[in-house]
Amino acid sequence: MIAMRLRSALLWVGIFLVGFLLGAYLFSGTQRRPIFSVTDCHLKNLCMDQKQLLGLFSSVGLQKFPGVLPGIVMETDKTVAIKDPFPDAPTDYAIIPKKDITDIGQLGNDDRAYLDDAYAVIDQLVAKDHLKSYRVITNGPGYQDVAYLHFHLIAY
Repeated sequence: MIAMRLRSALLWVGIFLVGFLLGAYLFSGTQRRPIFSVTDCHLKNLCMDQKQLLGLFSSVGLQKFPGVLPGIVMETDKTVAIKDPFPDAPTDYAIIPKKDITDIGQLGNDDRAYLDDAYAVIDQLVAKDHLKSYRVITNGPGYQDVAYLHFHLIAY
């Protein structure tokens, strides 16, 4: 009886450790975001809203599973460009740095290489599609649908 309980307890501890280690691996390299809170969530501003949650999962996906993204049109070691799944124009690409940067206001000196690469990818897409008139857009906090820095290359 005691051996069975001990084995069951060890099994649950093992499952917890595997989950903890898997979570640590998946979320390593992501920026800190507000934590989930059960009580006083709105009073303490510690809630993770839908946009932040999408940004967090986007970060994990881009950093750990970049080849799984649908619609990839170009990829480098620092940037991925995809056809926007909800296009606003006939040509609409989302250009996404592979480093977790929540928005344009969170840029630091060590992010320069990722920005340079993103703009180089934009330049290559412009040349590839022979675009003459186009816009490159990014949104700041409050205007992003996903709290993860990305750019849109749009041409009509």
